[in-house]
Amino acid sequence: MPFGESFLSTIKSNKSIMLDKSRRFRKSKGSFDWSKSPQLNLPNSTSEQLEEIRLRLKKENKEIEFKLFIFLVSMAIVLIIAAVYILF
Repeated sequence: MPFGESFLSTIKSNKSIMLDKSRRFRKSKGSFDWSKSPQLNLPNSTSEQLEEIRLRLKKENKEIEFKLFIFLVSMAIVLIIAAVYILF
């Protein structure tokens, strides 16, 4: 039974090395203190600014989708050409 004994001794030594995770949460008591967190002072935005942001994001997303479409189509063409070349 040397394997079993070495296995048990390894487990015991690993347990002694591990951190006691229960001690980490004893101090906090599970609550969050808002006074210690940074408070953000965000300016109020107008409906025109929000509309401008919305339109800009839509335009950027369309550009990204178009680039992705072009990339996928070009990769498909390359794969089709490679398959035709290999088969014939």
